[in-house]
Amino acid sequence: MKNLCLLSFFLMLISCNKNDISTIIDSPDKKIKVIFFLDNGTPYYSIEKEDKLILKKSKLGLILKDNVFLNKNFIINNIQIDSYKNLWKPLLGEYKIIENNYKELKIELKQNKKILFLEFRIFNDGIGFRYTIPNQKNIKNYDIIDEITEFNLSEKDSAFWQPAFSYRRYEFLYANTRIDEISKKKYSELVEDLSFDSIGFDAAQTPLTIKKNNGLFISIHEANLINYSSMTLSPKGKGKLEALLYPWSDGTKVKLNESIISPWRTIQIADSSSDLLNSSLILNLNEDPEKTEDYSWVKPGKYMGVWWEMIGTNESTWWPSEFHGANTNKVKKYLDFASKHNFDGLLVEGWNKGWYPEWCCSGNGIPFNFIDTVDDFDFNEITSYISDKNISIVGHHETGGQIENYENQLEEAFKLYQKMGVKYVKTGYVNDVSKNIKRIEKDGNVFKEWHHGQFMINHFQKVIEIAAKYKISIITHEPIKDTGLRRKFPNFISREGAKGQEFNGFSSNGVNHATDLPFTRLLSGPMDYTPGIFQLNKFRFIAPGTNELDYNAIVPSTIAKELALYVVYYSPMQMAADLPKHYKKHPRAFEFIKKVPVNWESKLILNSKISEYLTIARKDINSENWYIGGITDEKQREFYLKLDFLNPKHEYLAKIYQDTKKTHWKKNPMEYEIKEIEINNESTIPIYLAPGGGFAIEIIKN
Repeated sequence: MKNLCLLSFFLMLISCNKNDISTIIDSPDKKIKVIFFLDNGTPYYSIEKEDKLILKKSKLGLILKDNVFLNKNFIINNIQIDSYKNLWKPLLGEYKIIENNYKELKIELKQNKKILFLEFRIFNDGIGFRYTIPNQKNIKNYDIIDEITEFNLSEKDSAFWQPAFSYRRYEFLYANTRIDEISKKKYSELVEDLSFDSIGFDAAQTPLTIKKNNGLFISIHEANLINYSSMTLSPKGKGKLEALLYPWSDGTKVKLNESIISPWRTIQIADSSSDLLNSSLILNLNEDPEKTEDYSWVKPGKYMGVWWEMIGTNESTWWPSEFHGANTNKVKKYLDFASKHNFDGLLVEGWNKGWYPEWCCSGNGIPFNFIDTVDDFDFNEITSYISDKNISIVGHHETGGQIENYENQLEEAFKLYQKMGVKYVKTGYVNDVSKNIKRIEKDGNVFKEWHHGQFMINHFQKVIEIAAKYKISIITHEPIKDTGLRRKFPNFISREGAKGQEFNGFSSNGVNHATDLPFTRLLSGPMDYTPGIFQLNKFRFIAPGTNELDYNAIVPSTIAKELALYVVYYSPMQMAADLPKHYKKHPRAFEFIKKVPVNWESKLILNSKISEYLTIARKDINSENWYIGGITDEKQREFYLKLDFLNPKHEYLAKIYQDTKKTHWKKNPMEYEIKEIEINNESTIPIYLAPGGGFAIEIIKN
């Protein structure tokens, strides 16, 4: 239902100056208010929720090339207010049905003969706004030099953040400071030394989660990021943040041949940390696939991989050697185990030519070949071997950040994978040097770009679209952040985009990172965290071929917590990351990984405290069964879980996987207990979480 309303006086506060009209528009539930106004021709906005201030007076505008300043000297030419409400069904997701309910404010601003449109959408869980500049005679060049978008908060507000313009993309732990303290210097003091990484600016990546001094929670991010540059947030003092776009090598922020449609700038608004996790704002600000596109071939699933024995246990190599992991015989053994336990795919890393011991992580060196296999891996033999096993290879394309080399082979590489029955591809862009993505022009000149700039955003889009042509879904590591494009391009099935499990293999994420992620990174979309490690200590060897263990290596978790992550961390393509031999030691716990769904009908946040603990219940989309997962930080906790969300007409069996009183993430991580109890919607379950631990529950309808 769409209702068009003309400008009406009860929605407007009109000042004596026509140029300074103020417009107030509220959310469908009347709780959130956005105020837009001109002050001496400069556009501003502010936001309130139930008389609590979210954002103070904040500037808006764009500056284009050739000294076109579209941030001042405006008059309001037209205002239009709409309302919109419908229900839609995602192909895959956390909900079977999503409500899209908002009020919309469209403002046409005029500066002499130049036109800029501002569009606000106000939902019950937050707002989105964007800039549109149509083609017009009085603008000759649409390149963006700067975006003047402010988020004017309180200097008392605190943020959970990671640094932008830094060497390792999004793969950092989170700092928690006041907004004004966002800087590489402060991050170096609190978390990790970045003093060597002086390129760029002091800014935070998005999603940026903020706990306001008035008790509200917000998350600032962006939606529908296409053919633009990624937004970061730069502190300007006194609680003010300003959008800072990653520039091209020549300093231009965005290069466009015609017109401008910016991504949505989004602000999720919640009364509690639990409410923050219930938002569908990012997806609602994206579009459905084109009507001519059929994505019915995109399927959720679970996979294993020839991966942890290289990055985690250090028993094998990616490159050809005596200990090469991706050899035909070993891959067959993995396939036997994975297919026996009904996994949908097996990731194989190191199958192609180009791997060598010094491959990582500078963006230089031997380029990868995405067509030719190494000598001890026979793709045709493997394809024949799995023809009757109901499992497919999950392909792997590690680019090393060499984009031209990858794009030159994209079409042929996806053709090969389609021929071999590959349905999913994990891509990688390891390049741990700031501003080091090489862009080579036709004349041979080489320029270095940021991983998050428009050049790379367009590259990721190109990969997704070519993959769709060959009916292949993409799991991207070292990606651009999720901005909800998986709605329009469902084959963008999952991505990493944070400091994931892999770091626990060769360093450590620390025990508290796991409880940071749901309130930060995961607000943007699904994450390929690669959970499910069961051998949590004494797993890593000093070198391949030795029996000498690295006793410092530890995964800061418990087995019960690793199970919980399959419920707490959403991804429609989940990995069981550990080795078959480690799962064989814990067959009953492994059963939970095999049974837990990856596509859901609904979710409920049963309890949470930001960055400390979280419990989520999810209902399977294909049955009446529920699954609950809960995790904690370094502190032990005890909960009593009410099950009043269950259908009162049914009785259920609950299978509970939890820590014991002796379990401890560091001292005794692999002890757990499993019990079964009869329950109904009047039941309450007592749960214990060990320090750094968690729990998982499978609730089966009788």
